[in-house]
Amino acid sequence: MHHLRSSAIARIIRRHSTALTGICLAAMMGQARAAGPIRAVGIENEYANVIQQIGGRYVTAGAIESNPNTDPHTFEASPEVARQIATAALIVENGVGYDGWADKIIAASPNPHRVVINVQRLLGLPNATPNPHLWYDPTTMPRVAQAVAAALGRMAPGHAAYFKANVAQFDRSLQPWYAAIAAFKAKHDGTPVAVTEPVGDYMLQAVGADIKTPFSLQAAIMNGTDPSPQDVATQNALFNRHAVKVFVYNQQVTDPLTASFLDLARKNHIPVVGVYETMPTPGYTYQSWMLAEVQALQRAVTAGVSTRSLLGAAGQRP
Repeated sequence: MHHLRSSAIARIIRRHSTALTGICLAAMMGQARAAGPIRAVGIENEYANVIQQIGGRYVTAGAIESNPNTDPHTFEASPEVARQIATAALIVENGVGYDGWADKIIAASPNPHRVVINVQRLLGLPNATPNPHLWYDPTTMPRVAQAVAAALGRMAPGHAAYFKANVAQFDRSLQPWYAAIAAFKAKHDGTPVAVTEPVGDYMLQAVGADIKTPFSLQAAIMNGTDPSPQDVATQNALFNRHAVKVFVYNQQVTDPLTASFLDLARKNHIPVVGVYETMPTPGYTYQSWMLAEVQALQRAVTAGVSTRSLLGAAGQRP
């Protein structure tokens, strides 16, 4: 899923393998000379945000995929991305094929002291996991935060208690999101929804929503292939027959097909909620972003209000 084109990766590796090795060696030498902040990278900015929350003043966390106005599926690495990865002491990647291009760049800049946290492996998920958007699962980030704190504690043992305390604070800060999930499920369990892709499916399942869109259609749109005419007809019928109360779509990826679904939802006065694959910035943390998504879903169900963007205009009737 979401694979970077292999030819593009090959060109990057061939052109920059020597430079990457040099960058890695320089980074190791620099770290030996100076005890500055630990350099970390979250391949997706939601992971970078959590790294920074746990690492605090002892960590500088950068993100590779961070633009909520672009399609992460079409991301292409660059020499600057390779440099960021090569100089990082800690990397958090999603796995499940979502950011597999990063593994190739990591392998081209070997560093025995680097720690790579692959969230798929951390959660014990198989490669065939159909939905790679793991950060929408309410159980994911607490595990990531703990793993980050453990890795940082090994790198900087003198600050291990600080990192552990930040994990406790992070867990507490998730409670408003969890409370919103529980409140929605208590009042609106079984709410029928349509989606374009499985981006927010883990969260929708947590709130008790009934996802009516065939997963085969979701997977086809996610992977950039043509869904079957039967699946498209099923999706269209959900709108035309008012069989769903909300339409949840990937705000970062629209094409003529998803635009036609949006148009049908509007014509049938079905509110829409835009979800993101990368954390909207500025103004959000991981936990405030997730809470905002549930609140948008709540507004859609209770007041028929659409939220297409968390970056500005929100709250429109379809």
